[in-house]
Amino acid sequence: MKKTTLVLLSSLVFLFLSCKEAKKEVEKTTAMVEETTTQEVDAIFPKGQKGPAQFFTGDAYNYGLVPMDSTYTMLVGNVYFEPGARSNWHTHGAGQILIITDGEGFHQIEGQPKEFLKKGSVVKCPPNAKHWHGASPGKAMQQLYIVPNTEKGVVNWMEAVTDEQYNGN
Repeated sequence: MKKTTLVLLSSLVFLFLSCKEAKKEVEKTTAMVEETTTQEVDAIFPKGQKGPAQFFTGDAYNYGLVPMDSTYTMLVGNVYFEPGARSNWHTHGAGQILIITDGEGFHQIEGQPKEFLKKGSVVKCPPNAKHWHGASPGKAMQQLYIVPNTEKGVVNWMEAVTDEQYNGN
């Protein structure tokens, strides 16, 4: 009887410890999943000011780096798009250059396929080309933007990008 009780007791201790280890493993895995689903980016610059809802879907933040002036006639800044955030359709009189510094997202010129962007991508938007850009649904994106020849205009904002356009090809 003592041997049976001892075997039963040791089995229960083993089971208890196994469950405790399994729980630790579940907690560890959950923490890893939460960490990878947050999908923030390593910001180079401060987030800046939140972009107005009339020009962005979701949360996008602008931080100016080189203000517009008559010497350089360009505008340079950083935009941080939270996952799923995107700009409205818009144009630039002299075009725009985007340099993706972290994360992933999309860019699309009207009438062309949507392009996937990732850290290191460089996009040249032609003058007056209607386009949009923003983060992917699951990961934030940070970009530098350069608007040259600001004497030709900075930006002409248009309608919001629909969910169908954002999620389409």
